[in-house]
Amino acid sequence: MRSIWKGSIGFGLVSIPIKLYSAVQSSSLDLDMLDSRDHAHIRFLRVNEHTHKEVPYDKIVKGYKLDDDYVILEDRDFEDAAPEKSKVIEIESFVNMTEVNPMFYETSYYTEPDTKKNKAYCLLLQALKKSGKAGLARFVLRSNENLCIVHPVERVLVVTRIRFAQEIRSMDELNIDDDVTVSKKELDVGLALIKQYEEAFDVSKFRDNYHQELLKIIEAKAKGKRPTIKKLKPHKATGDDLYEQLMQSLNTRKGA
Repeated sequence: MRSIWKGSIGFGLVSIPIKLYSAVQSSSLDLDMLDSRDHAHIRFLRVNEHTHKEVPYDKIVKGYKLDDDYVILEDRDFEDAAPEKSKVIEIESFVNMTEVNPMFYETSYYTEPDTKKNKAYCLLLQALKKSGKAGLARFVLRSNENLCIVHPVERVLVVTRIRFAQEIRSMDELNIDDDVTVSKKELDVGLALIKQYEEAFDVSKFRDNYHQELLKIIEAKAKGKRPTIKKLKPHKATGDDLYEQLMQSLNTRKGA
């Protein structure tokens, strides 16, 4: 793996030099955009809107429009905006992971200490495991300030980027009626159904089946064939009564 960031984790007065590595990868197929007439690649060019000519990458700069003109920003400007955060993931507090709404999660990175046997790294890892806490921190990555949590996963400290509160849109505009009555017997059966489907979380049981099936179609088409696709038939309840639908679901699961 190739590191994408190098800096340190700040833990009180303790500094732990680390590297960040992307912990996630896409499971989707790498599809190219082609011209249907000759299957030539479609290229996306960076074009000057005035000259209509392609702009070399080394000539591209970032600018912010201010009073009908652009202020050009350099790499140094991004670092100067938050010099203390550019190379340090500074843990500001410790929180319970269960209190972090999953809506806030973005993506995760593995951390690696600069030396294989780093006592401070091991200390923070074990302390987080034993306390059940995660470190809440901020740092700069790719010219953007990021909020993150530092948490243990097996023998590794993981940095998971999370969204800022202002990035979560308000629910106020959703058309949801709060004045809906659910009877006790309906709620009891709903809880029983949840209990019946309850199991320990094991994400390894799940696979990206859609892209696997799509790859089968691609391989078949390459041989001039078209595979037979099994159509899923949705389960239908025999009535519109919510309680009866719940009971049928409960009994179906028992039968299975």
